Amino acid sequence: MTATSFAVRSGGSRQLAGTGTLLRFALRRDRVMIPVWVAVNALMVLSMPNTIKGLYGTAAERADLMRQMGTNSSLRAMVGPVFDDSLGALTAWRIGVYAAALAAVMSLLIVVRHTRDEEESGRQELVASGMVGRRAPLTAALLTAAVADGILALLVVAGLAGQGTVGALALGLGVAGVGMVFATMAAIVAQLTESARLARGLTAAVLGAAFVLRAAGDSATVDGSSVLTWVSPLGWLENLRAFAGERWWVLLLIAGAAVVQGAVAYELAGRRDIGMSFLPTRPGPAAGRLASAGALAWRLQRGSVLGWSIGFFLAGVVYGGMTEGAADLVGDNEQARAIIERMGGQAGLTDAFVSAMVGMLGLIAALYVVASVLRLSGEETSGRAEPVLAAAVGRLRWAAGHLVIAFGGAALIMLLAGVGFAVGYGEDVGAILGACLVQLPAVWVIGGAAVLLHGVLPRAAVAAWGVAGAVLLLGWVGPALDVPQAVLDVSPFGHLPKLPGGGMSWAPVLVLTSVAVVLVSAGLAGLRRRDVTT
Repeated sequence: MTATSFAVRSGGSRQLAGTGTLLRFALRRDRVMIPVWVAVNALMVLSMPNTIKGLYGTAAERADLMRQMGTNSSLRAMVGPVFDDSLGALTAWRIGVYAAALAAVMSLLIVVRHTRDEEESGRQELVASGMVGRRAPLTAALLTAAVADGILALLVVAGLAGQGTVGALALGLGVAGVGMVFATMAAIVAQLTESARLARGLTAAVLGAAFVLRAAGDSATVDGSSVLTWVSPLGWLENLRAFAGERWWVLLLIAGAAVVQGAVAYELAGRRDIGMSFLPTRPGPAAGRLASAGALAWRLQRGSVLGWSIGFFLAGVVYGGMTEGAADLVGDNEQARAIIERMGGQAGLTDAFVSAMVGMLGLIAALYVVASVLRLSGEETSGRAEPVLAAAVGRLRWAAGHLVIAFGGAALIMLLAGVGFAVGYGEDVGAILGACLVQLPAVWVIGGAAVLLHGVLPRAAVAAWGVAGAVLLLGWVGPALDVPQAVLDVSPFGHLPKLPGGGMSWAPVLVLTSVAVVLVSAGLAGLRRRDVTT
């Protein structure tokens, strides 16, 4: 309704002609992606009350948790402050920010996919030649994101109603609202940039900055009152205080931000031509540093490598600083100790915590390697690969440039994570670096699966995100839900040695590395034989 009012003020109902058709088309295109994102996010939220109950089953244990969180600034930076000791409040504390961040990622991907991606591929120009209003594509993209966020909100409210209907409603609306804040932000960035990749990257960078600001604010105060927390949309969700004396007026702040950003996006959309942007792309040199396919691949992906490197180093510093406080937080809680030891091994709580956090960084590194490998698909489907391949550049040489950055970049960011861990923790530097690097074979297997899909089934290459997401879900939620080990072993990360503390076993490392090599080789063989997609 808000989007319609914007469009009416900008030129009448003609501006929205064809919105319904485009919305149905967008929902059909995303009929797999949206259900997967929503289901994974909802499952993480709805599984948390039972997990919390298993960890802190008594009122005394929950009260002790609140006391410990009030004195541990590093852990507050990671998961935020605790406002109440009910199961609902602890669920909102433990998973709320992460659920909102996932909703934000889903929303920005949807909006960029149906706006700038369509223009970059040339499809939007074809659609615009029909009976389609000027702002219909943007409206359809925002409505698609709203549908996805709305379904997520309904699932959260329905699943957590047993903990308190009012609190469940607040949390569901807050998570969906943060998703729409980043959807409208992505809509603005899509008008400013000429590249869908850059639009996704810039909006994701804003999300990362929002997380850092929230973490910095929460580490400084015990009640979320820091100015830094209030600057972050993720901090708004915290201060909504679901299940802990809800502050409904915070929802007005979230809705206001989404409306204002939506208005800006609509205004910008009406002031530019299709395919153009307000921030022109800077042309690069045609020779010198870009005289090879590898140099071109580096130029295209260097910003991403830099961003991931900085993020992993800072994450390592934060997790390293939390290591000393891990034993204090767990205390005598046998359930919490069992989960950490299941994730990180049995050799002492501190080593198990370090191993568990390093394993989490390895899971996230799998997302990097998939994104980097799928840059091949982006170059191919956009038509930019054809001019390169028309020159004296073979397909394998072209692909090798991107794959070196993907697989080598994964090694770099895990190494920097280890350096950051060493800076934050200050002990066992060699052991921590080894624990980070031992994650690489599993990361490379996920990257190899992406190469295989791109080479053999290019139109299904996006399914690599599903593989990475399933592995992330198993590694993150599986131990807390006491999933059978046979299920956890589906993930390549389930076979790695638990370092530091555990014994080093080279057999699974070599096997996983060999699997990655086979997958990459099969993918490159498929790429060499098939036609270039457009």
